[in-house]
Amino acid sequence: MAFSTIGSSGEAAIHGSVADALRGRRRSDTRGWAFEIGLLASLLICLLILGALILTVVTDGMPVYSDRGWEFLDGGLSSIADRAGISQGIVGSFWIAVCVVVVAIPIGVGSAIYLEEYAPRTKLTSFIELNIRNLAGVPSVVYGLLGLAIFVNTFHGFSGADGIERSTLAAAGVTLAVLVLPIVIITTAEAIRAVPQALREGAYGVGATRWEVIRSQVLPYAAPGIFTGSLLSIARAIGEAAPLIVIGAVTGFFSAGEGLNAQNVTDPSHLSERFVALPSIVTTWAKQPDEEFKVSNAAATIIAMLVFVLLINSIAIVLRNRFEKKRSS
Repeated sequence: MAFSTIGSSGEAAIHGSVADALRGRRRSDTRGWAFEIGLLASLLICLLILGALILTVVTDGMPVYSDRGWEFLDGGLSSIADRAGISQGIVGSFWIAVCVVVVAIPIGVGSAIYLEEYAPRTKLTSFIELNIRNLAGVPSVVYGLLGLAIFVNTFHGFSGADGIERSTLAAAGVTLAVLVLPIVIITTAEAIRAVPQALREGAYGVGATRWEVIRSQVLPYAAPGIFTGSLLSIARAIGEAAPLIVIGAVTGFFSAGEGLNAQNVTDPSHLSERFVALPSIVTTWAKQPDEEFKVSNAAATIIAMLVFVLLINSIAIVLRNRFEKKRSS
């Protein structure tokens, strides 16, 4: 009798909680409220710090654009702050993004498709997936050492077997492609894993092959997540400075007519030349004793990087929304 009383009272409490939740009312939960307030406080602190950083960068860097404008974006590196520009860094960052698109995204997406759709569920597969996740957390400077040992010292920057070590833009781009490769694999695998099993079963039920199921059902459904993860990995690669410095990015000054030819951004010959990118420019200028380099020019370069990253993120959002609309229709 006692058990039935306890059971009925507990059941009544559950029904009461459900009824309150349906009516939009909550019972007193001190711990829940404290946890929610803590989460909100953490979010506000992060937003305040981010806002302060962005405000500082914009305040320090916008005078450079207001005074020099396009001249700063089109100018070459110089030891004189009033003449220094970032055109060579824009060229370097552009080709690094191209290398990531050409190398990391096809290999990463293909690897994720194999692991999720073809590979058997064995201990070896689990071991490979575990190591891929571990590689995603390796410090970027380790990938710089890897690129220096393999792509620069062994393959001479892909510029020929003449025995000369070359710190080229091609070596830097492939190194950063290897850096973000685990991220592409993980995000693609998660997007594929989110595809409902019912889609696969329905396609198999009408006689489709495995490749037809992947092509017509799995990939279209997972496309928003794949595109988002791939483009965000490009943004990650563009913002890395440590691997570039280890590989041999130019950290001093050279004139606009030396090294990279900033007049033609899409010229593939840049890949075989010495390189500089926007993150390495920021690192170099931030260490200069001249306040114009350390504050104004460095902040202006950071603004250019932010615009580049925001542009990539905007493309990711547009592509994701487009494929989500197709999927829903």
